[in-house]
Amino acid sequence: MDRSVSVGVLSLHSSKETKAIINTVNDLGHEGIWLRENNLVVDIENNHVTIEPDVDVIVNRLLLSKTEQPSELLGLAKSLARLRPTLNRPENVLTAFHKFATATAMADTDVRIPDAVLALDAERLNAERTTFSDEVVYKTAIGTHGGGTWKIGVGEEVNPRVGDRFAFLQELIDQSDGPHSDLRVYIVDDEIVAAMNRYAPDNDWRTNVALGGDVEGVETVPEAAADMALEAVEILGLEYAGVDLIKGSDGWYLLEVNPTAGFKGLFTATGVSPAAHIAQLAIETGGGSVDAEEVERLAGVLDDSMPPSVGSMPASTERDRTVIGYIEDVLVSGTSGTERVRSKSDTGASRTSIDTSLAATIGAGPIKSMTKVKTGSHKAGKSRPIVDIVVGVGGDRHTVQASLEDRSHMEYPLLLGRDILQDYQVDVRRQSGKEVTDVTTEEE
Repeated sequence: MDRSVSVGVLSLHSSKETKAIINTVNDLGHEGIWLRENNLVVDIENNHVTIEPDVDVIVNRLLLSKTEQPSELLGLAKSLARLRPTLNRPENVLTAFHKFATATAMADTDVRIPDAVLALDAERLNAERTTFSDEVVYKTAIGTHGGGTWKIGVGEEVNPRVGDRFAFLQELIDQSDGPHSDLRVYIVDDEIVAAMNRYAPDNDWRTNVALGGDVEGVETVPEAAADMALEAVEILGLEYAGVDLIKGSDGWYLLEVNPTAGFKGLFTATGVSPAAHIAQLAIETGGGSVDAEEVERLAGVLDDSMPPSVGSMPASTERDRTVIGYIEDVLVSGTSGTERVRSKSDTGASRTSIDTSLAATIGAGPIKSMTKVKTGSHKAGKSRPIVDIVVGVGGDRHTVQASLEDRSHMEYPLLLGRDILQDYQVDVRRQSGKEVTDVTTEEE
């Protein structure tokens, strides 16, 4: 009888991908275990280390790009990687999820990258701006779902940091023919398992599915793009990753490599779930075997239901939501500055809203589109511009498209809507961590 392998998927956030990998491991006749807060213990006694649950191999699915302290999670992953074989080792993930580090790793290789510059001094960074064309990409070195990425024009000055994160300038690859698009190639164990074209939504140039971009499956990846994607993943030392490439007038360029890329958009476009291939690689790394035909069958299924083994998990750990106050101190950032402000939580508002003066101070924008917002005095709704901002709340970062309005007559310059609050539990008795007995409301 073949040896049964226990595969631990390390993930501290609720994730469809984590559930899909665990379910696929189980369907292949092995044991998938979710490693998270309610069950993970590492014990050192008399210089001997044990891990509980005692898994054979670990799949690293820690989401680092949205937290303000990714080094804490990297340290946790590093501790576990010393004890068990780990797919996507933390030292390799560190390079991959830092976009500028990824770019420097490709230097002097056959992987072409857009010209870019990072400078820690604002004057020097803006001086380097003149070496690019009229439009240039300005992005944080760490970010996800298109967050912390702007296209800026001539005369717009930027800071070397957005909040607590370094930012850099990058050449905008010209795509004058048709809508802006890129190619996502998903690689597992040095093989392309699926690929899709991603197209930017109306009024935006970023192609991320999370921002509303359209997707289209690609049956045959162009040879030059395939070679570049495979080489990039090999250079970074990743076992699995989503690789984003863009085609310019003179060929393909690498944009970034995502070690925790999502599956939803890819499955929608291609009908292929990378979970089956990741599960296969993990099982074989742990010394087990799988039926190749069953792997192919399961690759056509995306089972992101809660695994039976997690059925007894306390409800609070499904997201481990941070509790924030009705009034909360937050950091809000744009392209030219960061401010700490007091914000009000409004679960009745679908979208976060920022005061025009504050938006100007931090360099929010540019204006993406217009939206209609219903208010107490305008039941039919009135139009407001939409701008990109980065909001730091409860240790996490959120890039949202906020509505712009004059809030000078209101007490709080920032209103947190459900686009942010969906990740938190709001305690109306608290203000900035302190319990209060009287809560007043503000008409919006």
